[in-house]
Amino acid sequence: MVKYVDYTDPKITYTFDVNKSKFFKRDNHNYINVLGEQQLNSLENVSLLDIYLSKDIVVEPHVHQNAAELVYCISGSATVSLLNPFSKKIQNYTITAGQVANVPQGWWHYEIANTNNTHLLAIFDAPTPEAIFGSDLLRLTPPELMAHTYSMDVNKWKSTISPIHQTTILGPSISRTSQRQNYSANPYPPQPTYQHPYQLPIYY
Repeated sequence: MVKYVDYTDPKITYTFDVNKSKFFKRDNHNYINVLGEQQLNSLENVSLLDIYLSKDIVVEPHVHQNAAELVYCISGSATVSLLNPFSKKIQNYTITAGQVANVPQGWWHYEIANTNNTHLLAIFDAPTPEAIFGSDLLRLTPPELMAHTYSMDVNKWKSTISPIHQTTILGPSISRTSQRQNYSANPYPPQPTYQHPYQLPIYY
């Protein structure tokens, strides 16, 4: 739905420096800038995330419940992985500069950088994309419910998720990466190249 914009209003803005709008920063090489209607109030049904990644850094599994996402690779290489809710299979698409991968609205997905200096642009068909992150599902669902539902040992489950103290967004944690200086074993290796084509609200 297109919102009404009063283009005679002097408060309407038409330009913005995305570099000044951090959504999340892991370190100086891994961070995400955001542009949505909170930053640029003349936007209608479009917003974006400007994503910078080092090799093997993951944009953690998540869904955008109100928007589809088009991931455009500016430089470097990343594997965009989707859980197809119809086939119940993970689909992996490796993109390099000038290539895109499309994530339908509400699909569970994640991205892994295959090289240093990977730069992605995620474009959404919503003025502000909403996101539900995997780290929040894991840490905020009561352990007793998980153990009961999936026939697990509750104490083992608590121990397994104990390192997750907050929303991860870009992983693994800096402490884990420093402990594993040879961290190069991407568990989801690149697939054949895909040949066709502010702060987000986080709901707990």
